[in-house]
Amino acid sequence: MASIKASVHNILLRPIITEKGALVGSASNCYVFEVHPKANKIEIENAVKSVFKVEVEKVRTANYMGKVKGVGQKKGRRAKWKKAFVFVKAGQSIDFVEGL
Repeated sequence: MASIKASVHNILLRPIITEKGALVGSASNCYVFEVHPKANKIEIENAVKSVFKVEVEKVRTANYMGKVKGVGQKKGRRAKWKKAFVFVKAGQSIDFVEGL
């Protein structure tokens, strides 16, 4: 994955702000990000530490395969993507407006 190590903004693509993410975040101090599909947990942890200046407790990831979609006779495939659940130490928080 040497091609995306140049910038942490290539690893952290965007925060995922959904109702489920808000429930997880309020209950366990967890934040959800869409990350590069080839990024590993250590790179994700280092990117969050450097961008948001917080201590990361643990990182969990989930891979999503792209769905096959069709319009008429045309078939296509959505891109596969990766989601990261980043758990931050107690007492710390991430403000998405300032960090990105």
